[in-house]
Amino acid sequence: MIALTRAGDILHRDGQHTTSGEPKVSDISASKPRIGVVGLGAMGLGTATALLEQGLSVTGCDVSAAARQAFEAEGGRCVESPAALAERCDIVLLVVVNADQVEQVLFGDQGLVGCLAPGSVVVQCATVAPSIARRLGERLGEAGLEMLDAPISGGAAKARSGELSVMASGAVSAFDKAAPALEAMAATVYRLGDAPGVGSSMKLVNQLLAGVHIATAAEAMALGIRLGLDPDTIYEVITHSAGNSWMFENRVPHILKGDYTPLSAVDIFVKDLNIVHDTGRELAMPTPVTASALQQFTAAKGAGLGREDDSAVIKVYERLSGITLPEAANDPQGV
Repeated sequence: MIALTRAGDILHRDGQHTTSGEPKVSDISASKPRIGVVGLGAMGLGTATALLEQGLSVTGCDVSAAARQAFEAEGGRCVESPAALAERCDIVLLVVVNADQVEQVLFGDQGLVGCLAPGSVVVQCATVAPSIARRLGERLGEAGLEMLDAPISGGAAKARSGELSVMASGAVSAFDKAAPALEAMAATVYRLGDAPGVGSSMKLVNQLLAGVHIATAAEAMALGIRLGLDPDTIYEVITHSAGNSWMFENRVPHILKGDYTPLSAVDIFVKDLNIVHDTGRELAMPTPVTASALQQFTAAKGAGLGREDDSAVIKVYERLSGITLPEAANDPQGV
């Protein structure tokens, strides 16, 4: 069970926590909340299903009929618009792709704002700039709603098993209201501050590292292949050596299997590393390693690989260096 404690604590499903001070455990409401999930892609569908399996009342919403049908096949209920979702929910998770989609879901013609009951909480999980998260919190507050700035990490598999990492900031009351959803969807909730913006700041640090590690893993594999090394041997040696990283260990098997079915797409890192880069400019802080990784993902997108798995960034080297990659199981024609 996840206990919600004060800012600075690390909150774990098993009830253990580490803290910078004495914990203050919040009460979790005994009433059964009504939860909505907007965005039923790989992360959103997994999260919605994990919530459902915990016995919670969950309604999904997505513009895609296929996505809605996928959740309905898991036993969930769906509606076609955020406005219709608002009538059924007290807590809404936004698991959409970018800030433009967040804006449309909240403030569009069929948006949540104006339809959600006052006091409802919006758990904003998309990766957005910290400045956007802060402004969203202000606008929702003006509308009588609460917001948790709560980006998520862990991938589709952990979303489905309810073991995500949540980097969250917001008011104590918002954490209290969202507690049942957070408990069901996450293995660990990092409570980072009492206002929106902090969670998104932490997510940018994570995305910088994740994107750079994926691009570096691709470059390392491409170099090894160009040197004539066996790809499987490279993976075996590096995963038992100091050069290993979580992303190398997780993404390189996609390359070895030649399967670029998108679990997290190239387009995601074009977006997220652009946010990191733009935030660095706002702070007058150089981010040259981010910029280099961003260029590799941008090159992959320019080559038509934007919707493939982010490990497909290695195909840039296939074009530049003439290396031969394992044949893609879902792309027999190659790049």
